[in-house]
Amino acid sequence: MVKLVLLRHGESTANEANIYTGWSDVPLTIKGCEQAKVAGKKLKEENITFTKAHTSLLERAIKTGMIVLDEINQSWIPLEKTWRLNERHYGALRGLNKEFTKRKYGKHQVALWRRSFDTVPPMLDERIEEPKYKKYPSTIIPRAESLKDAYNRILPYWVDEIAPELLHGNNQIVIAHGSTLRAMIKYIENISDEGIDGVEVANAEPIIYELDNKLRVISKKILK
Repeated sequence: MVKLVLLRHGESTANEANIYTGWSDVPLTIKGCEQAKVAGKKLKEENITFTKAHTSLLERAIKTGMIVLDEINQSWIPLEKTWRLNERHYGALRGLNKEFTKRKYGKHQVALWRRSFDTVPPMLDERIEEPKYKKYPSTIIPRAESLKDAYNRILPYWVDEIAPELLHGNNQIVIAHGSTLRAMIKYIENISDEGIDGVEVANAEPIIYELDNKLRVISKKILK
């Protein structure tokens, strides 16, 4: 039996302002930092020793990971950063207020963009390149993504990096984002394309899975 912990970052400035963020890099709020500390304290009570932590290339997830590892006295373990765990790319919606988009496009259309598995939001006219992605092919940078697109880019990282660790009995922690964690949960729990619509992942509430030797879910607990 092995344990996998999934954790969404603490509140970011974009969460606070209720705007679409995606691959845009925004910091945690003071509240978000405190949420990360509380999440770490709760995890410490679970007494789980990890061999590796995984996060995205985005500040809000990296900072949350560093705070949590410090709180559980495991700052010494590797913190692997990958673009594959970045938040879903919201395309031309990035930077827009969510309530504004409901008024402009209608609640039904916005609900499809946000919650459905395969609907792609409006695309950017061109890719926005940043220094952190220079070592990768420019094609990794989306102009917009559906949850399905995010699922497909996350899955290779799960197969190549996370699953092998778990299969060797090594507890792992993933600190990432709401949509990309939903994609991972879909895979872990074998949730249907329609069923994933109702899955929510709250900021800084650790999700603890116990998995068997074939990585099937034995139990799931959310530390609220």
